[in-house]
Amino acid sequence: MKPLLEVSGISKRFGPTVALDKVSLVAQAGRVLALIGENGAGKSTLLKTLSGAHRADAGTMSLEGQPFRPSSPIDARNHGVAIVYQELTLAPDLSVEDNVMLGRAGTGAGTLMRSKQRAAVSEALHRVGLMHLSPKARTGDQSVATQQLIEVARALISDAKIILFDEPTSSLPAADVDRLFEIIDNLRSRGLAIIYISHFLEEVRRVADDYAVLRDGNSVGSGELASITDDQIISLMVGRDVDDLFPHVPHEIGDVRLEVEDLGAAPMPKDVSLALRRGEIFGVAGLVGAGRTELLRCLYALEPTYAGHVRLDGRRLPHNVRGRRRAGFGLLSEDRKSEGLAQNLSIVENLAMGNHDRYSRAGWIHLNARLRDAREWIKKVEIKAQDPTQPVAELSGGNQQKVAIARLLAQDAEIYLLDEPTKGIDVGTKAEIYRMMGELAAAGKTVVFVSSYLPELLAVCDRVGVMTRGRLAESRDASEWDEEELMVAALAAVEEHD
Repeated sequence: MKPLLEVSGISKRFGPTVALDKVSLVAQAGRVLALIGENGAGKSTLLKTLSGAHRADAGTMSLEGQPFRPSSPIDARNHGVAIVYQELTLAPDLSVEDNVMLGRAGTGAGTLMRSKQRAAVSEALHRVGLMHLSPKARTGDQSVATQQLIEVARALISDAKIILFDEPTSSLPAADVDRLFEIIDNLRSRGLAIIYISHFLEEVRRVADDYAVLRDGNSVGSGELASITDDQIISLMVGRDVDDLFPHVPHEIGDVRLEVEDLGAAPMPKDVSLALRRGEIFGVAGLVGAGRTELLRCLYALEPTYAGHVRLDGRRLPHNVRGRRRAGFGLLSEDRKSEGLAQNLSIVENLAMGNHDRYSRAGWIHLNARLRDAREWIKKVEIKAQDPTQPVAELSGGNQQKVAIARLLAQDAEIYLLDEPTKGIDVGTKAEIYRMMGELAAAGKTVVFVSSYLPELLAVCDRVGVMTRGRLAESRDASEWDEEELMVAALAAVEEHD
């Protein structure tokens, strides 16, 4: 069968950085191709090249046997290639209809043909399972999962032959992930080609037929997914054998360090009490919206509370961020784009944030010391960047996450509050983050670890608690849980309140 899309020898350079080096792949109609690789391997750059956001420096592409070299995203969409990004690209204050039609509003003699447009939008929404959503509804009022499907509807209304998905499930709960996969299955059955990026191999197994692996901008393997094991895929990704995806660092759990008593905030958490020990990794499971992030933000004093106390080593702490930081609290935000990093600033400037006392003396800032430390952190957490002065916005999502983690580690905190630290991270880097958490525990630090990925909670944590409706419903030793029991605990508590 002749490929719907064929890419041959595509190269792309950004200054001295080679993002793609003679990459080749094929995408077949009616099949899903998983594009796999570590952060910075070139996956997103390749999708942006296919979707017209970047122009390749060398190589050729053909679509349905014809030369394909899109000059812009609109040009790519007009040729039938649409992309759904990891970060939503919708206008929240516009209606669903206006977002779906953005850039494609149909006119007749200069007049907007609303009735014809609305019919087309309704059909596209129906195809993605949003038949009950009004096209007039405000987009920003919809859930993240619904907005993700609105993005897919926008791709469909442009008569896409190929849809590119760049980590579409990174912010979705399990039920909505399953729904998205059903839609992808439907698109595949209609003869569309799908190119799909994900860092979750079990997700790739569920949705994809074929695979292509990139490493350092190079094509290093491709074929039918059924013909290769997960270990072989990981070896292709990282260029070496990965013996342990969940490395365990021996650590001893000591006396109670952090005590939380009846902590309450609006709308959540509600009456949360827990005691965390020195050298302990405590995992927080639960559905999206259960109050996990809100709990961490209250512990860091980013949100006001109406009840409860927080004590560290028996001492009651003031409810303000400065007091919590001075006491040794450090927070890694789930939202690295808006809260975790200053996107327009350099790596070195981001790493220095919150640590100004280290580099400021008598009114002078020691720039050389900042630069020296930044280089050390880049090496230590293996950030792929041109140099420390490169703007964070130019890094891949995974490397941005590494910058955020490095900044937190540079604070040398005592209580680490980690909100989805492995979100959007490749498997090799995840293993390093798990090892880092174990090393923190071995050093006597206390780690609170929020994650939607149940296997890592069970593998890495000493204890795991389940949040639901703002309450900490239950906590046990990690060895006493399995994935099914965690989900049952979360769902059962929700049903009790419905």
